[in-house]
Order: sequence, then structure tokens, then C-alpha cells
Amino acid sequence: QVQLAESGGGLVQAGGSLRLSCAGSGSGSAMNAMAWYRQAPGKQRELVAALTNGGNTNYADSVKGRFTISGDTAKNTVSLQMNSLKPEDTAVYYCNKGWWSRYYRASSNWGQGTQVTVSS
Repeated sequence: QVQLAESGGGLVQAGGSLRLSCAGSGSGSAMNAMAWYRQAPGKQRELVAALTNGGNTNYADSVKGRFTISGDTAKNTVSLQMNSLKPEDTAVYYCNKGWWSRYYRASSNWGQGTQVTVSS
């Protein structure tokens, strides 16, 4: 089990930037990737970006070129730099530690989430 905690959310105007951070404690060494998800009101939780222990990254089409994921999966730390934010990026953002093979598979290790609100 890995305990995760997100920070860095807030209110920002469209076009602005925010940086989210996630730090974890516990084991989970068998898991080789970390990711950020988001959930907007009335919508399903969706994968935003993933980072493997080899440094490979994967992004949702909606955030490519605007968001950058970085971190150290072995140390259970991951960040998400979000630039050129849009109102549609408004959501609660969660980090997760899981597995990557051909796609990201989430584990049950979730943080409590951090709210990001982008005003138009």
C-alpha cells in the first residue's frame, strides 16, 4: 500500500498556470508508474498523464502540449505542471501509483485529491 497526498491546486484565470505535487509513503515497489487523473462534476474520472519508472510519459490528447508530468516513481513523488489552463480543465485532480505496460492500470492507491478551478 502507498499513501498519497496531493497539493498545489487552486483558482486561476484561463491562460494561467498551476503546478500540482504528489508525495507518497509506504511500499508499492512492485508498481512501475504513477499518474494524474481528474474528475469534473458529473463526469467519470479520466487519466490525464502517466509517468513510468523509465521516464516515459503519456498524455491525454486534451492536455498534450500544455501539461508536463515529472517525478520519481521509486520515491513515490510526481508533479504536474499545467500551463495555458482552460475552463474545461476545472476538476478535482488525483494522483495514483500503478502499473504501465501498454497502458496505465490504476491501483487502489489514491490521494484525497486537490481542486483546480479555471475561471474564464
